[in-house]
Amino acid sequence: MASGERIFVQAIRHYCGRHGIAVDLRSGGWLVAMRRGKTRHFAFGYDIGLNSAIAHRLANDKSATAEVLALENVPCIPHHLFLNPSLGAHVAGASWHEAMLDLLAQNPQGVVVKPNEGTSGRAVFKATTRDELDRAVREVFSSSLGLVIAPYVEIEEEVRVILLDGKPMIVYRKQRSSVLGDGVRKLTELAAAAGQDKQLRELDAREVNAIVPKGERRILNWRHNLDAGAQPVLMEGDERGEAYAACANLAIDAANAIGIVFASIDVVRVDGAWKVLEINSGVMMEALGKLHPELVQATYDAALDRLFEEIS
Repeated sequence: MASGERIFVQAIRHYCGRHGIAVDLRSGGWLVAMRRGKTRHFAFGYDIGLNSAIAHRLANDKSATAEVLALENVPCIPHHLFLNPSLGAHVAGASWHEAMLDLLAQNPQGVVVKPNEGTSGRAVFKATTRDELDRAVREVFSSSLGLVIAPYVEIEEEVRVILLDGKPMIVYRKQRSSVLGDGVRKLTELAAAAGQDKQLRELDAREVNAIVPKGERRILNWRHNLDAGAQPVLMEGDERGEAYAACANLAIDAANAIGIVFASIDVVRVDGAWKVLEINSGVMMEALGKLHPELVQATYDAALDRLFEEIS
């Protein structure tokens, strides 16, 4: 097995090895060809190939996902689409910048700017002023043909639900990095002692250099992305209650709305109410796989069984 190989690819290798399925990796492992007899299936990126083309495209488009969920009355965070002005005024429109400023004015708590397509929280910016908004827009448009603007909301909790055929396979919370104050040390000192000082890059100097009162907990990053330092924590035991059911049921409604078979769906609690944040057609479990490899393997096995129509 190649060093540094993705857990996704390892899981496919393990499954195919047990079922007599030949595996051929191309494009640096991002394209996986699986063959058994005359039957061939492909996995691309983190997409295992179970979803229809339209479900895949809807899930990979944050604006389209939000529009469809709104049509189906599934609670969600709105995402407003803006196309890159480099495409021309006939595509992007002539008043795109004014529309962005209107959204900022409507959301004095701030907005979140991010690429319309993409995962892992890359190129995601919070903006509360016109200058911050313009900088974020320039950054995203430098590498994307479209971006979305969503209202910034105080997320009390974020949960990921991994679904297969409407059944929750894995449900976990995304726990952000935090430190506990001792009444003596500054936030920057507490974060450094915990090895989390890189998480402070988006906080202002006054907050970073303030002494944290004893017993008070400080969240180090406003984002819940696993790539931004959050940790996956399975919802099990006592947590398999009202919150678990609410997240699972909402995720099922969202999956049904766009007709997706295998997906990871992020839901967030805002002001006590659960809403869908986004849907991912590619099911990536790299961080979770390091903590719970058997559970991740079992989930990919079930999806591959469905793909090859095996009986578990």
